[in-house]
Amino acid sequence: MISAAPRLERADRDLNGDGIAEVIVVDRSLCTSEGNCYWNVYVGPGAGAGDCARYAGRLDGSALEPLATKGDDNMADVRSYWNAYKGRLYLHAYRFQRGGYRLIETLACKRGGDDKLECADAEH
Repeated sequence: MISAAPRLERADRDLNGDGIAEVIVVDRSLCTSEGNCYWNVYVGPGAGAGDCARYAGRLDGSALEPLATKGDDNMADVRSYWNAYKGRLYLHAYRFQRGGYRLIETLACKRGGDDKLECADAEH
């Protein structure tokens, strides 16, 4: 997602462990008042992209966290944090499948009295 008058910022990360960072770019003018943004991911050669970088999906959230688990092409799963209202947030899990990042799981969470994160799925 890019606006007509973008304020672009990059947060490139090596998501497949090949030593070359994938391009991750956000248009800050589209971020919400809670700090949530729409991060566009582009992959280069070696991740099913051919000779040039290509769009590989959007990650929604205020922060991104690459995980140890992997999807296709050795691409790291990514967790994002989406700030909601009254101390609530959503944890989104994305996996690289069939050439792009796809949302595979969402957990509803809130901050407990001890500032511990309490999520609807007690296993996570």
